[in-house]
Amino acid sequence: MSNEWEHVEVAPAIAEANRKVIETIPSSSEDFENATRGQIAMPPVPFIPARTKGDEPVWDFAGYDFLRAGDETPPAEVNASLWRQGQLTAVAGLFQVTSGPRGAIYQVRGYDLSNMTIIETDSGIIVLDPLACYETAQWALKLYREHVGDRPIVGIIYTHSHVDHFGGVRGLFAEKNDVVPDIPIIAPDGFLEHAVSENVYAGPAMGRRAEYMYAAKLDKSPVGQVGSGLGLTISTGEVTLIPPTVSIGDAGNGPVPRAQWSKDDVIPWRPGLYRQIVDGVRMIIQLTPGTEAPAEMNLYFPEHRTLCAAENATHTLHNLITLRGAQVRDAHAWSKYLTEAVQTFGAHTDVEFASHHWPLWNDASSEEGKRRIVDYLSIQRDVYGYLNDQALRLINAGRNGLEIAEELQLPKSLADHWYTRGYYGSVSHDLKAVYQRYMGWFDGNPAHLWTYPQSEAGKRYVDAIGTVTDVVAKAQAAYDSGDYRWTAELLNHVIFGYPAESEPAKRLQYQALTQLGYGAENGTWRDFYLTGAHELAHGVEARANQEAGDLVNSLTLEQYFAALARSVDGPRAGAEQLAPITLQWQITGATDQACTTTLRNGVLVYVPGKDLFAGTPDVTLRLSHEALNRLILAGPNFPQNFDQAVQHKEIEIVDGRQSAADTVFSYLTGPDPKFPLVAPGVSGT
Repeated sequence: MSNEWEHVEVAPAIAEANRKVIETIPSSSEDFENATRGQIAMPPVPFIPARTKGDEPVWDFAGYDFLRAGDETPPAEVNASLWRQGQLTAVAGLFQVTSGPRGAIYQVRGYDLSNMTIIETDSGIIVLDPLACYETAQWALKLYREHVGDRPIVGIIYTHSHVDHFGGVRGLFAEKNDVVPDIPIIAPDGFLEHAVSENVYAGPAMGRRAEYMYAAKLDKSPVGQVGSGLGLTISTGEVTLIPPTVSIGDAGNGPVPRAQWSKDDVIPWRPGLYRQIVDGVRMIIQLTPGTEAPAEMNLYFPEHRTLCAAENATHTLHNLITLRGAQVRDAHAWSKYLTEAVQTFGAHTDVEFASHHWPLWNDASSEEGKRRIVDYLSIQRDVYGYLNDQALRLINAGRNGLEIAEELQLPKSLADHWYTRGYYGSVSHDLKAVYQRYMGWFDGNPAHLWTYPQSEAGKRYVDAIGTVTDVVAKAQAAYDSGDYRWTAELLNHVIFGYPAESEPAKRLQYQALTQLGYGAENGTWRDFYLTGAHELAHGVEARANQEAGDLVNSLTLEQYFAALARSVDGPRAGAEQLAPITLQWQITGATDQACTTTLRNGVLVYVPGKDLFAGTPDVTLRLSHEALNRLILAGPNFPQNFDQAVQHKEIEIVDGRQSAADTVFSYLTGPDPKFPLVAPGVSGT
């Protein structure tokens, strides 16, 4: 392959902008002091190996050693602000956060995208947010036990429904042969529904885009991946899930009435607060639904005067919509719940930690130090309120999402804090998220109501300008002038409109995306740009499937068949299947269940129990819940999975025609794990 693909020299203007960004914010060493405060141990290994794949790493410590080298001058190819954030998130190991009457609070940081927090109790430990995969959680707990003590786990807490906060839970019991004891597993109400649905329904598409967001295929280096802002990257091991046993906010775990409030709760009573006590450790819980996750909660530990802000306050501007894809988050609710947290816990908090990054400690030696945590939470609150309110102001003045994102910046009083910089979220894409939340995809301009898809639009743009050569020449002129955004937009028309003639456009696009990546302060923007460039040069590389059987096993029947329905080839089924096909399902297990599915008009309709209007079922099937789950877990060949399950007597044909079920399964299709993003039909080289 030509060296033209291999390395792009940073443009002088990008290098200068990267250097000068550090001058825009007041200098402070406080973050570095806090990131290393209380460190007890560092990672003892260069990487964490996969549980089932030999020495294949699922987490690479040594790969980020270039960030730990202590270089004071950032590389020209990295935005200096992002380089600083990368250095901070590369600080890894076991840390003591604070002490308490029953024991200390510890964190293991730098072992995954998220932190694992360990709270000592009368007789053991509570583990809060057990990372993203089995292997990293196993090794994180091992680090604590090697340096502090082999205390048993007496409780687990999931602060919210994102995979990096529960996916490693079974790894906590690796040394106990994966036997899970009878302990409370605490989560906010709605956790299981959202944890499962987000990762199953659109999971394949999110996973493909997450390859870009976390730069899974890039080298870790100053010209590659330097961290994702919220952490270094996401681990790639086995995703697990143990369902909660205690759901805060459901019918059995309501808010604490005033009459039951105690002086041991420390803070004044407020309506809507919840309490849990696990092995002597008291926790006051504030539910924060619709903030960073659909189901989320902050926790206050009165004995430690310590607040866990979950992922509602971290050392970055967060996402109001994640680039990997998800539902838009509510900036107004986020701001409101941070206000509530400040008012409820602020006067009684000496230490604050979160599920990412490093903690904060108040300093009683100065008035500013006494307010450090309150000020931090208040500024974060102001940022999300500002983005929400000002976006709405401009929406009502007639601006669309793109215009708002170009026009609006944070005021200096908000922007002059390292923890409001856009390392993970950004002012630009967060403002577009607010627009999307309130106004949807359409900007009201009828010219945008029925636009061509990018391949058809690309052909027409190229033809309107002239030829492919003409467009590439104009893109080259834009590149030479330093307008890399316009370069990328022009070349995208060639790449999608005339893919067979797009080799020169791809080579120039590779350079343009690389320059945009070099200049990005946002870690996920950098990852997207540089991964796009990488795929132009190397094609779409196959990715290993992460084991995630627990997620499928946790699906309700309704969720399960909703997932199957999203695999139906509706156009083909609708055209070929003129009569409905009804399947009666008898699911055996701890609790026997029954349901009916009907394939009609290209739609798989689910009805719990018996469908009163579907007529006599074409076939009745009896199988265990485990066998039902294997129909998905066995792979994307659904007809083969079904036939093998029947042959192995995992599915019993109780009544009717097996051919009816065969027909339904013949319309189920698997996802495409390598679908193109940066160019159509990009293949390996």
